[in-house]
Amino acid sequence: MKKTIIAVVGGKKSGKTTAVETLTKEITRRGYIVATVKHIPEPNFTVDTEGKDTWRFAQAGAKTIVAVSADEIAAIEKTDTRNLSLKEILRKCKGNDLILVEGFRKAVGKNRDIYKIVVVKSAEEAKEALKSFSPILAFTGSFSAANLNLGAPYFDSLKNINKMADIVEKIMKKRSS
Repeated sequence: MKKTIIAVVGGKKSGKTTAVETLTKEITRRGYIVATVKHIPEPNFTVDTEGKDTWRFAQAGAKTIVAVSADEIAAIEKTDTRNLSLKEILRKCKGNDLILVEGFRKAVGKNRDIYKIVVVKSAEEAKEALKSFSPILAFTGSFSAANLNLGAPYFDSLKNINKMADIVEKIMKKRSS
């Protein structure tokens, strides 16, 4: 199956993480392998924990630190990511049927190879999304865009995740044929 990439985009505190979480749960329940990529724009953010062994290895100068436990493996790469393209980031997601990308608004905006699920909190946000994103697969969020005739369906990611997953699965099957 060819990899399908879907970006979940929207404003801060709009429900992007919830949409990614519920969609991941449903798509994996259906037997697919899912990768998620989260854009974290906060400066100086690190997934590492100060004082832990992996942090100490990085402080000593290691550029790649791999941590292995009984149930997971994590690789931390200390590198300047400002000039890293989304394509380069997505190469890290090997062996997955679906990649759900949270954020990266500018990188995914009009990229026709990446479908978008837009999370909105108002009619204005929904209408603005039509100018910024293409193709839009669906709308979700606290504001129901169902009656706005935006050319893409609205689904409540907490109540109608099956219907949203049906659309995602249809796209995945179409891309693999």
